[in-house]
Amino acid sequence: MSSSQFSEADLTLFEDENTKYPEQVWYTLAAFLFVIGCFQWGLFLHSKFARRGHHEFDEETTTTNGVHQKFSFRRIPLALINFYRVVAFRWTLEIGQSYTLNMAEVFVTVAYIAILASSQFPIVTALGTKNNPVSLVTGISYDKLNYIHRMTARTCFMLLWVHGAGHIVSNPYFRESLSEPWLRAGVTAMVAFSILIIVSLRPVRSNMYEVFFYVHFLGVLIFLVGGYYHTKANSRSYWIWPSFVFWAFDRFIRAVRLVVFNHSYFGFKSGTGTMDAATELLSENVVRLRLCRPPHFHWSPGQTAYLIMPSVSTLPFEAHPFTIASFDSSLLSTASAEDQSSAEVTGSSVPFWKELVFLVNVQGGFTKKLKEVAVKKETIKVFVDGPYGPSPDLGSYDTSVLVAGGSGVSYTLPVFLNIIERVRKGQSSCTRVVFIWSIRGAECIQWIEEALINAVQLAPPSLAVSIRIFITASSSGEDNSSISSSTEKKSNPEHIVVRKNSLSLSFLSLRGVRTENGRADLDALLKEEVDVTSGRMSVGVCGSQGIARAVRHALRFPVSGPSSILSGGPSVTLHVESFGYA
Repeated sequence: MSSSQFSEADLTLFEDENTKYPEQVWYTLAAFLFVIGCFQWGLFLHSKFARRGHHEFDEETTTTNGVHQKFSFRRIPLALINFYRVVAFRWTLEIGQSYTLNMAEVFVTVAYIAILASSQFPIVTALGTKNNPVSLVTGISYDKLNYIHRMTARTCFMLLWVHGAGHIVSNPYFRESLSEPWLRAGVTAMVAFSILIIVSLRPVRSNMYEVFFYVHFLGVLIFLVGGYYHTKANSRSYWIWPSFVFWAFDRFIRAVRLVVFNHSYFGFKSGTGTMDAATELLSENVVRLRLCRPPHFHWSPGQTAYLIMPSVSTLPFEAHPFTIASFDSSLLSTASAEDQSSAEVTGSSVPFWKELVFLVNVQGGFTKKLKEVAVKKETIKVFVDGPYGPSPDLGSYDTSVLVAGGSGVSYTLPVFLNIIERVRKGQSSCTRVVFIWSIRGAECIQWIEEALINAVQLAPPSLAVSIRIFITASSSGEDNSSISSSTEKKSNPEHIVVRKNSLSLSFLSLRGVRTENGRADLDALLKEEVDVTSGRMSVGVCGSQGIARAVRHALRFPVSGPSSILSGGPSVTLHVESFGYA
């Protein structure tokens, strides 16, 4: 018997290994998800039931003139936790100016490649859906899992090409075998997968999102159908068909949400309650959508919703995600009648507590078409799918710092308002909240001015409020009446109505409000807050990759390292909601 031949026992052993190895990989993944789930839900329960009085200073956490005192061995566990946070989530692998991976993502990538089997398509599919069991078990939102979805898909793609190339080289009758339906199905699936991988690369996603959206939908369908018939010939289709179950489950949940939250469009109710959206062009690259919310639609600060606008999008079922910029509460419903008149002024922030509000950053494609509608101040029909994503529970933190750039205030504003409301109700131990916002022009403040005024006026004396606004546009040689974009030409400026006095006296006279020209020195600002804080500190950031990167750098060693913790410094938790195409 030649060395190229295998005995029947060898073939039986290979067949047995091919069956058991994928199962062992799934057991490993299940154990990993279980551990992550226990950790995530443990943190959630801890934040819910943490003692409210923990912020009272003791001799180990006191500060003198901003310098933490007293080295304590009792704080070693907390120091180790912060060491893990810094290494895993604030040390990054930076590729170019706009692509960043933290060490946790790098570790997951390497670990997954090391244990990968070709049975991973169900988990790849599940991670790409909005309603998936992984989010349910771990408590991690779908958008945070999207990196793992892309990484697992690309790893499977590379190994499938290794599988295909090996088959071509080792099978001298490959050309003749192409007439077999199962092989044709496999080749078709790989062609679709290859096109899908190319289109899903970041430059394509960011510049031609609609193309990616269409190709992704069709490519995945062709790949899974082809893969199913290819593996069915070898009785391995049970690794493929669960992908259809996960996909169908997600679509079913989303369809139910659409009917429930947009019932008036489906004949269940007419007249009042419809969710037609008013459009406003706030600046050259920011559009605001306002729509009345149905009584049963509720959301938490920081959550997102997918908007479907058949009259604007190329295809009627396109869904685009946007952060909900308004606050689902009656906290600010005390606006006076004269406030209502200001709603006629473009940029008024009255609806931030009365309606569903979205701030849309104009790029190209869909958002460019939406801008054309906003120029005419037209009303459009909008279907809302959501809300999605977690809401940060900051009730057990002594200090909360919120950092935003431009339209990133869609995330930080509702969180800021929620902190004030929870302190008023005695549901939070927060004693200090810092709101940092970088904008191009002073007139941008009027978008949220009234919301900030009411919030600060309602803040209890026990809560110190600091609002720092940085205006980055040059005061000379540049028109601050609009925010320009490097990808958008200034057009139709006459349609943008702004108030002459962008900074009102009522806003500037608020306690804790400071406006400055120039870029925010986030490194110095965050170090200053760490120096004067004891207990627990939360930092939330929403903005460009540059802003998120600056915040991560500022909260590395030694600012938030073990030495700071052991000397009585605060335990710092970082929440990053970086917009853009990751």
